[in-house]
Amino acid sequence: MKILFLNGPNLNMLGKREPGIYGTCTLTEIESKVREKAASRNVEIEFLQSNHEGELVSLIQQALGKTDVIVINAAAYTHTSIALRDAISAVEIPTIEIHLSNIHAREEFRHHSTLAAVCHGIIAGFGPESYLLALDAAISVKANLKP
Repeated sequence: MKILFLNGPNLNMLGKREPGIYGTCTLTEIESKVREKAASRNVEIEFLQSNHEGELVSLIQQALGKTDVIVINAAAYTHTSIALRDAISAVEIPTIEIHLSNIHAREEFRHHSTLAAVCHGIIAGFGPESYLLALDAAISVKANLKP
């Protein structure tokens, strides 16, 4: 089983960027925790980050036939990107949307997800643990897919 973790804009700044909201854990540290847990479950992961919407679209498209589940933290693109929504819909790979913060407890413009309707589910508000919860969810989603 292979899970693709896609990370959107500014997530490369974790640990430095607004630690009161996003915490002090870096994306590299989160990746390390996910890799450790994935290895114990015999799951292969790929962990990628881009600040560019088009590159994220391309990565979603390139996952077709190679990835069982996508976990995406699209960051600000969550609220604006029809292109990401369309890419997720087009590849028909089960996708889980995640967020470090609780987007529904933040600014009004963050309350709406453009991606939610084409995702299997959403995990938000658990800090770095959101990624580990998403790993569990992705394994469960794959196990429960009808052949």
